[in-house]
Amino acid sequence: MTAALEVRNLSKIFVSRGGPFSLFGRRRVHAVDDVSFSVAKGSTLCLVGESGCGKTTIGRMVVRLTSPTGGSIVIDGEDFSMLSGEALRRRRRQVQMVFQDPFASLNARMRAADIVAEPMANFGMGSAADRERRARRLFDLVGLPQFMMERLPRELSGGQRQRLGIARALAAEPSVVIADEAVAALDVSIRSQILNLLADVQKETGVAYLFISHDLSVVRHIADEVAVMYLGALVERAPAKELFAAPRHPYTRALIGSIPAAHPSLRKRYVPLEGEVPSAASLPSGCRFRTRCPLATEVCTATRPALRGVAPAHFVACHHAVPGSAGDDGENRGMGLTPDLFS
Repeated sequence: MTAALEVRNLSKIFVSRGGPFSLFGRRRVHAVDDVSFSVAKGSTLCLVGESGCGKTTIGRMVVRLTSPTGGSIVIDGEDFSMLSGEALRRRRRQVQMVFQDPFASLNARMRAADIVAEPMANFGMGSAADRERRARRLFDLVGLPQFMMERLPRELSGGQRQRLGIARALAAEPSVVIADEAVAALDVSIRSQILNLLADVQKETGVAYLFISHDLSVVRHIADEVAVMYLGALVERAPAKELFAAPRHPYTRALIGSIPAAHPSLRKRYVPLEGEVPSAASLPSGCRFRTRCPLATEVCTATRPALRGVAPAHFVACHHAVPGSAGDDGENRGMGLTPDLFS
């Protein structure tokens, strides 16, 4: 399947003044380190991990709101990371973003119809009448009544605002949409509607999604493939069904073990991981997860594990990758996280 988005060896280092880990008065924070993945056309890759692991930084680099320190971003076969000026502005049509806050990301003074039409006007798509007609089709596509085209964002509910944000992201006919915690701020009932809407839109348009989330129950519902991040690096990547059935990395098993179950008989017995997440400005030697990993040995201190294949399309960065088996629920070896850590 052809890739709509390819991220190759992507890195981002933020430099700030001062701090205990500064070099010549400057502090280097390794937010993203040598991350590679691809998203096929019409499919969904979910980036998951704890807050601060670099998920949102990757999303912002893909849309070039943040410039990468190293690596490349290839969209529809063209290196997006090397473009600048007018070439970058034109190419931005191919990658759009749905933000977490459906109110702060919308212009409070613009009509809903103008919010959707604005990207089309920016990229010179059709006449004013053509843009009006396409805006009406997009309102139908995302399930918004057309009388809401005249309303301001403050006159819409949270779910309606997020639908408006999705319509705006689709207006320029992108091949890739970045959804950064797109349902995190919504009620549970509205959340399911938006997830179903995203799936329906993907079937209709063939758009590829890079879906950023910390909620694994949401990821399980929408993902074709999952990439797990810890401290700026990928630790596991696999098709969603395989990853949830047989996670191989201790950190992934801990995340899956933290998913709350609705029925007492389905609840897992697990204990919290010990230790604090290290600072991205002072990374541990070797494996970044070793300070919290119950499987860590001397080799984990000495050598950083490379992302290696352990099954077809299943990659793990761990010296002691746990053997997988169908139905494995992550209870082995007492690994897990408290549910409220990811609430």
